[in-house]
Amino acid sequence: MPIIVNLNVVLAQRKMRLNTLAELVDITPQNLSVLKTGKAKAILFDTLEKICEMLECQPGDILAFSKEPEAVITTD
Repeated sequence: MPIIVNLNVVLAQRKMRLNTLAELVDITPQNLSVLKTGKAKAILFDTLEKICEMLECQPGDILAFSKEPEAVITTD
């Protein structure tokens, strides 16, 4: 997927836990986890706005675009 979600990086920089952000944004931790892992297919702008407000960041701090295909990790 060419959209990279850096929510885990921003959370670590702010020393905030996912559950704390979920509570502040009024979203379930499960739904926020889906976004954090990059498995979300969409995000509402008002949810993105709340996340940015609570983390004091810009949408570009959380979302990035890459033309490179995702690396496939295999284990033997």
